[in-house]
Amino acid sequence: MRIGIIASVAWRIPPRQYGGWENVAHLLAEGLVRRGHEVTLFATADSITSARLSSAVPRPLEEDRSLPSRVYETLNIVNAYEHARELDLLHNNAGVYGTVLSRLSPVPVLTTLHGSAAEPDSRIIYDRYRDQPYVSITHAERELFPELNYVATVYNGIASDSFPEPCEPDDYMLFLGRLSPDKGVHLAVEVAKLTGRPLILSGIVPDENREYFQTRVLPHLDGRRIRFVGPSDPARRNALMRRAHAFLHLVTYHEAFGLTMVEAMACGAPVVATRRGSVPELVRDRETGFIVDTPEQAAAAVERSGSIDRGECTRWAREEFSAEKMVCGYERVYEALLNT
Repeated sequence: MRIGIIASVAWRIPPRQYGGWENVAHLLAEGLVRRGHEVTLFATADSITSARLSSAVPRPLEEDRSLPSRVYETLNIVNAYEHARELDLLHNNAGVYGTVLSRLSPVPVLTTLHGSAAEPDSRIIYDRYRDQPYVSITHAERELFPELNYVATVYNGIASDSFPEPCEPDDYMLFLGRLSPDKGVHLAVEVAKLTGRPLILSGIVPDENREYFQTRVLPHLDGRRIRFVGPSDPARRNALMRRAHAFLHLVTYHEAFGLTMVEAMACGAPVVATRRGSVPELVRDRETGFIVDTPEQAAAAVERSGSIDRGECTRWAREEFSAEKMVCGYERVYEALLNT
């Protein structure tokens, strides 16, 4: 098949540090190439890929704020549609604006939502194009917009062989991800105070969450018990996760996936997560972590995390959420669309 993958241009493919959507697009493109497909990746010009790279965006928009984001996001999407006649189908992984030209496309356009149906503005567009084919990344994601034309659920994948084997943990807890209120960073801080255990925070602080970080997180940082170490590249991420006593994912919203939970389990770290969105699909309660409802329950779960078999965490994550399984899932969807 000749497949065009429209990627997000917020970050490079593959992302240097943060970039969940971009990482999924990278693994999908690489996997499809290995399986003999002719793949064109529409992404930033500095992206590294085995696919054919086509770019209208010189640099990642989150790394160069001088580039007007709406302009270059539009150019990336239009570039893909301008090449559509060279392809058998387009697979949009860039959010809602990758869908708006779908009815004008000479080839089928598939959209993976990646949680974007939760955005109020995006819902206006998705409602207009509800008949187009969509993939949800968990069954829980469909609850955000049940009226869409879902053709499959395909879990996000990880490069299973890129994670270290589990080991004896240290005593710290870990939060890794976007430092924002919906990710529950303040709840992780509360759990640290309840348990007395060290907490390491790693990730980016989005501009719109600066006030939150400065008022709800920064005052609690002491450089010893609660530390913020900034964003982590894959190597440091793996090292932090592998040694963590528990990985905290105390989200306060209906999250569509939560890739860091899978990455943590792949390193052997038990996940302590709130009962929201995709959590019950990704974490096996009392087997690969604990699903909780309150900070007090989370603190108690952290103390019980030593009872979790870290090897079972690794097996579950690497088998159930492998990149190979994701690629095979999308192959089946592509074939079904082309045979309709």
